[in-house]
Amino acid sequence: MRRAAIERLLPAAYQRAAGPGSVLGALLDVMEALHAPDEAVLADVDALSGPYRTPDGFVAYLTRWVAMDHVVAAPRADAPLPLPVGRLRDLVAHGALLARWRGTPYGMRTALELATGVTGFVLDEPPERPFHLVVRVPPAAADRLALVTRIVEAEKPAAVTVEVVAGDPAGPPSDPTPPDAGPPPTPEPDAAEPVAGVATVRAVGRAHVPAPLPHDPPEEPS
Repeated sequence: MRRAAIERLLPAAYQRAAGPGSVLGALLDVMEALHAPDEAVLADVDALSGPYRTPDGFVAYLTRWVAMDHVVAAPRADAPLPLPVGRLRDLVAHGALLARWRGTPYGMRTALELATGVTGFVLDEPPERPFHLVVRVPPAAADRLALVTRIVEAEKPAAVTVEVVAGDPAGPPSDPTPPDAGPPPTPEPDAAEPVAGVATVRAVGRAHVPAPLPHDPPEEPS
């Protein structure tokens, strides 16, 4: 709050006494200086809830808003994050999408790919073991098994047992894009005709997330 605005709130006698060089004038200057930091925060308060605008130290807190705090093993101010802050921002930005598809193969793969930056996770359901899921981790993410396990436990259906296996699954290759590289360019809507059987890619925030494949079940997750 500016000094002039504060001064207008005072009685007329005080306003006359708040001239230059007066004690009251000096107090009003101090009050303006004390208000300045808080007003700077309030002027841009919407940035605190923006996943790509909030300060790094606030990103872990935002994971609680979108039910992704299980990714952060120890959400303390002095604890290092288990993944780069940019990937944590991607998870927060896609929180609504992940909540909608929680409990489905698409939801689990998307969460794992956003958190690790690696594609090629394979989800197997052995016919001889009903209600059991085997998650095969590509070699590029084998060093992040603790993070992968936390995500799998949170994203799987409650009635399903799960097993996380590190190996070389027979799936798509891992993403060769380095973590620091920018997102791939989004094609123009009329750049090419869609190809049957190939999932389109949609951009949400700064990360590109593949849409569910055409053969995925159309029903909403439970």
